[in-house]
Amino acid sequence: MAKIPARKQVDKKYTWNAESVFASAQEWEAALKSVTDDCAHVKSRFEGKLGVSPETLYDGLQAIEDLWLRAQTVYMYAQFSYSVDTTNQEAAALVGRAQSMFGQVAAATSFLNPELLYIGREKLEGWTHAVAGLATYRHSFDDLFRQQAHVRSAEVEALLGMAADPLSGASNSTSMLVNADFKFAPAEDSKGKSLQVTQSNFYSTLLEHPDRKVRQTAFNSYHDKHLEFKNTLATNLSASISANVFQMRVRNFQSTLSASLFNNNIPEEVFHNLVDTFKSKLPIWHRYFALKRKALKQRDFQYYDVWAPLTKKKVSLTFEQATDYISESLAPLGEDYVATLRRGALEERWVDSAPNLGKAGGAFSYGSPQTHPFIMMSFTDDVGSMSTLAHELGHSMHSYLTWNNQPPVYSNYSLFVAEVASNFHQAMMRAHLLKTVTDPDFLIAVIEEAVSGNFFRYFFQMPTLARFELETHQRAERGEALTADSLQTLMADLFSESFGPKVKIDRPRVGMVWSTFGHLFSDYYVYQYATGISGAHALSARILRGEPNAAEDYLGFLKSGSSKYALDVLKGAGVDLTTPQAVEETFAVLEGYINRLEELVG
Repeated sequence: MAKIPARKQVDKKYTWNAESVFASAQEWEAALKSVTDDCAHVKSRFEGKLGVSPETLYDGLQAIEDLWLRAQTVYMYAQFSYSVDTTNQEAAALVGRAQSMFGQVAAATSFLNPELLYIGREKLEGWTHAVAGLATYRHSFDDLFRQQAHVRSAEVEALLGMAADPLSGASNSTSMLVNADFKFAPAEDSKGKSLQVTQSNFYSTLLEHPDRKVRQTAFNSYHDKHLEFKNTLATNLSASISANVFQMRVRNFQSTLSASLFNNNIPEEVFHNLVDTFKSKLPIWHRYFALKRKALKQRDFQYYDVWAPLTKKKVSLTFEQATDYISESLAPLGEDYVATLRRGALEERWVDSAPNLGKAGGAFSYGSPQTHPFIMMSFTDDVGSMSTLAHELGHSMHSYLTWNNQPPVYSNYSLFVAEVASNFHQAMMRAHLLKTVTDPDFLIAVIEEAVSGNFFRYFFQMPTLARFELETHQRAERGEALTADSLQTLMADLFSESFGPKVKIDRPRVGMVWSTFGHLFSDYYVYQYATGISGAHALSARILRGEPNAAEDYLGFLKSGSSKYALDVLKGAGVDLTTPQAVEETFAVLEGYINRLEELVG
């Protein structure tokens, strides 16, 4: 295995275009100072005055939006710089300062919602007819009054804004610990050779290694390090959950689940439908685990065997070749869509793709309306990396089209719809490859990536983590302590149930899987991966079946941002996630992959 390079050794063309955001550290400093200086200016100019006239309100909204846009750009630059090299102390310092700035902006603009509520729905509706620019805000006003019972006084809202920075400390501490401080013991192959274990190569390379000894020792090394710090990690997660309970109570909700789902106007049955359907469909997963054990010719099957390759021949792909395959699969969306994607990936350096020491694990798309929609990932020249690239480009194209078609007030889209666009790309890519590729090894690699990579993460791990998240929050709401041992036992129990009796569970290590998912620091985020993949397959199926206007409907979804409620945006594109139908249909897709795999491996 090649040694992971230091950040400074990476070819620039495979790094994100940081200079397009800020040309120098001095430029970032100036932007940060400008934002913090303007906090006081915006507050003094508009606080207590938004109700004077519709013109004043419009000016205030524009000033607040401009302040937040600049703050987002300053923050994303710092966070992205840190993520691509968590050993960079200068970047870590930027993140701390940017978080402090965010707290100042939140506090300085906290008067907005209380003052809008004081003006009142009827008067605001009249004002939207008096000043043309205010008409844009009708949906945002409607959403605010929907939430009226949970918006506190200006003073309380200001305190909550100032609390945002300290309440995020547990997440930041965990990220620094696992990404920058953790040094993993090397894995070992069956011949006794040592292999380096890092955040960037653990999933993408080591768990996909054909040598079971490598998979086992890498899995043990990775989770043993988390076990070593289980009390610290548990304390951090408990602190984050306590912050969620605090926010729930301050805003007068009955539960953290209702508080989280209320923000996006999602009924609780969407969450419970997913979990109930997942539990009922577990036999499909059990069939896959049994198939894979037999294909691998193993007496037993363990967690780390999920990613084991079923062919000895590895399919190698360059970054450029992967971009070509992805582009071909998305042709039904039109030439403009594909041209934008290719320009971003190959010319404008949207993607920070090269692995390097200190690079954070996983992958994400991140930017602001004033930047490119950047991607952080570690591309390792295989089908899995191609799928990750397709996934993140789905996020980036969603952001790109939203930013180019919506005003700032609707330039964000909710987490509930975020995973639809990313999984849509993967669904389209697999359909294209399974139809056009003839090489059996390539086909097996595509299906294995789909099932062991994407579906296992989104349709197995995430629903199990959603059950874990619900139970831990409910315990915290009842005032029960969340200890390292209780979290470990709960996680091991849930995965034992999900895997079924024929998969061997290493309870101490599997019980720490929760600590390897930073997603749990985003309140009730994980279930949305499973609803997202369900929506994605429902929408891609419309296009693949050739339904009239299916592509146009999907593009309309991407352009909508938050201009409508999330469920309404999806219904307009052709999928209703208030029923279990899309989840059930996606399990049928999973079963189809398993059927095809059975044919290929005999």
